[in-house]
Amino acid sequence: MIDIESLKIEDLLPDSLKRDKEVLYLAQAVTETFQQVSKKINILNPKRPVDDNVLDIIAWEEHVDFYDNSLPAEQKRELIEKSTYFHQHKGTPAAVEDLIATIFGEGKVVEWFEYGGAPYTFKVVTNNRSVTQEKAELFIKALNSVKNLRSRLEKVEITQVEGMNLYFAGVLHTGDKITIRQVV
Repeated sequence: MIDIESLKIEDLLPDSLKRDKEVLYLAQAVTETFQQVSKKINILNPKRPVDDNVLDIIAWEEHVDFYDNSLPAEQKRELIEKSTYFHQHKGTPAAVEDLIATIFGEGKVVEWFEYGGAPYTFKVVTNNRSVTQEKAELFIKALNSVKNLRSRLEKVEITQVEGMNLYFAGVLHTGDKITIRQVV
């Protein structure tokens, strides 16, 4: 694999052109410019530490359909990284589940025939405690860009399990009932 940052144009020239000094000098000049441009382009790599503004520009360039500027930087990077995958897998449950994993952290798609819903509907089930109303609304906006057109989201179901101690007590009393009356 060729490392673009260390690529020299003169190495790509055939031997017949390498003997021509003007072509060789031109290739060296182009190499310097090419390496400078390459370094500047590499700044736009979302895997490197960059400002949120730069991430927003990269997301626009990568056509992230459901990008939101208010997301944390980690989620922005993940959405940018998976943008091509989402475009390639639009309309599949796998794309929806990856979107769930990106926004909610965990969850799954439950198809209508698995829970007895109306045909071509589905629901999303997650038990992540950090899911908020805002995240659910963002997910619903993003969902329309990856799900197939015929299916409809019925609901986002957030289930939470809480641990708690339960105590049961009981009392049993046995005895005789005695009634005392005064006789006159």
